[in-house]
Parts: sequence; C-alpha cells; structure tokens
Amino acid sequence: MALLHQATLSPSKLEILASYLVTLPAHAKTDASNFALLGSYRFDDPANEVGIEAHLLTAGSGPVIHVPLTYRAAPVAGVEEIATMEHSVLGSRWVYDACGDPVYVSQLLRAILTGGTQVEQYFETDDGRVVREPTATVIGSGSANTPIPTIDSVVTQTDGNDTVIQAGGFEIVVRHLLTEPTPAATQTLAGRWDGTEVPISLAFVR
Repeated sequence: MALLHQATLSPSKLEILASYLVTLPAHAKTDASNFALLGSYRFDDPANEVGIEAHLLTAGSGPVIHVPLTYRAAPVAGVEEIATMEHSVLGSRWVYDACGDPVYVSQLLRAILTGGTQVEQYFETDDGRVVREPTATVIGSGSANTPIPTIDSVVTQTDGNDTVIQAGGFEIVVRHLLTEPTPAATQTLAGRWDGTEVPISLAFVR
C-alpha cells in the first residue's frame, strides 16, 4: 500500500512532466501548457525508500503518453535525474526516469511475471485511513509465485518511442506513446483509465 500525503509540491508533478517531455524528440514541438494528466498508478518499494509512480498524460488530441518516475530522498548515481522538487511533508525529493532505476524495474517485472497490480493508495486522517480511488489500474499477465530475479543494475536503450531495459536476464520494453496496434506479447502489463474501452499494453517482456 502507498501512503499519500496531503502536501504542496514545488514544482508540481505536471510541471515536472511537461518540462521533461518537451526535451524529448517526440514532444519537442509541443506547447508544455497543453499537457494534462489522465491518471497514474503506483508500485510499492519493499524497502519503503523509493516512490514509484507512472503517469498517463495527453497533449491536446495526441496519443496517451506513459511516463514512469521514481522519487528519492537523496541523489543516486547512474539514473537519469529529471528534476528536484520540494515536498512540504517529505522535504527535497529527487525525481528520476524510472526505466533506469533498478527499484522500479524490479517491481515492474514482478507485476508482469506474477500477475501483480497497482498498489492501493491512502491518506491517514484524524478519522482514520481514507482510501483514494485509483485513477488508473494495471495488471500483469503472469501467475503468483513465479520466481523473480534480484535486480541490482539495469541497462537501457531507446527504441523508437519505447525504452528497452536489460535486467536480470530479461528484456523489458516500456511503451511511452500508447498508439495502436498493441504489440503482441504473452508477458505484459496492461492498464486501463478513464476513457479506455479495453486494456492497453504499457510494458512487456520479449
């Protein structure tokens, strides 16, 4: 489960995402003010140190954009830093491209291979725990108790609009522009959010 904080973020997540996306070739000509969030989903870090959140956005009438991020309390070497932000509860947070972060890759692979889902998100209030309704849901294609390798490092490369990750003996493809057709794959993470009629492939093992 993911504990959320009723906090002020500076810059906001949408501001960070928009600033990052316009640096990429696929969105270089997009007006940053056109980006809008559709939803997001989270995975848990078993060590409870790294925030793992993937965002779904649009820019006008363009395709849905899938951007996984990780949030850390201190800088980490070897992962692409996107921004830093000030969290009114947690303090300074370093924001990273999750595809290069072994913590995200481990949990993504776990979800794909074991049939995992997004984690429940909640707030703690004076009246007790309040669960936040998900804005996106995901599910892996695998089955429970499938062995998961230990992932200490990853190697990434760009393949068109996808990121290909080599880790733990697997090749994982994270899709960023969710255009049709959905790639054929047997080991996938599929997602739904408001406006989707069928699950859409977000990542897969090939």
